[in-house]
Amino acid sequence: MKAITIPQPGGPEALVWAEVPDPEPGPDEVIVDVRASGVNRADLLQRQGHYPPPPGASAYPGLECSGVITVVGSEVAGWAVGQQVCALLSGGGYAERVAVPAGQLLPVPACDSVDAAGLPEVACTVWSNLVQVGRLSAGDTLLVHGGGSGIGTFAVQFGAALGATVVTTAREAKHSRLRELGASHPIDYREQDFVEEVRRVTDGRGADVILDIMGASYLGRNVSALATGGRLVVIGMQGGRKAELDLGALLTKRASVAATSLRSRPVAEKAEIVQGVRDEVWPLIEAGRIRPVVDRRLPMTEAAEAHRLVESNDHFGKVLLTIG
Repeated sequence: MKAITIPQPGGPEALVWAEVPDPEPGPDEVIVDVRASGVNRADLLQRQGHYPPPPGASAYPGLECSGVITVVGSEVAGWAVGQQVCALLSGGGYAERVAVPAGQLLPVPACDSVDAAGLPEVACTVWSNLVQVGRLSAGDTLLVHGGGSGIGTFAVQFGAALGATVVTTAREAKHSRLRELGASHPIDYREQDFVEEVRRVTDGRGADVILDIMGASYLGRNVSALATGGRLVVIGMQGGRKAELDLGALLTKRASVAATSLRSRPVAEKAEIVQGVRDEVWPLIEAGRIRPVVDRRLPMTEAAEAHRLVESNDHFGKVLLTIG
């Protein structure tokens, strides 16, 4: 088969479409012939040499895909050759075929089967962090940083579907589309102070849950923006790794800070998250309350251009790489 390889870490030009060995399925895995793969920031970090795949994972980038099952392992139940699926991956999505643990498969929901490639990673990330960690519920105020990203567009829809008031930071050009997805209060992070805006729209109370992709550069302001009993969940470090944390502010607010990653979790934990998504998120997609938001599709051979686009932050929603 062919796959996007990274012979040497570097810029987008480091991505090379090359012939590689076919994947071999384990007894609890299936082989999926890939139709499309979603581009995630973790892929950019891997390309740069900053985020190697976990032990045993495919060396090729790609944390989610959609396609058709072509081989079923001897211990796999409930899945069959010919089924259209999408899947959460530890790597290997930028390829013609990929081996997937059966517990990380999802049926294609009520959407285009190519667009479904952009759902597993964002759905699992958002559900696990907003429900399992953030305990988001109806009536809460949710602040989503980076609302125009793949994670952001999904989190805005999911928060609104749960009955939360959704506040989000994004460039002003993206605000109208974010309102269409369910954001009540988009904030232009370049022109407005998100702490002041959150306090304004909550009558001074603050956000119950904050989903943060920035890390260090936003830590202090995020704590300031939290409500009493609020939960800050950090899922990215685009603004750096290290910052000073005011524990006094946390104590006063009885607030908490959590940080999570998805890729390195054990297979059993990923399967549990995938099942939660299938039970609680897929029905919202079937009901039309959440939809995949796709900025554009590019051929897999144009992976470098896809990475440049994601790095520019000019996209809205997911960028997908397609085969065939």
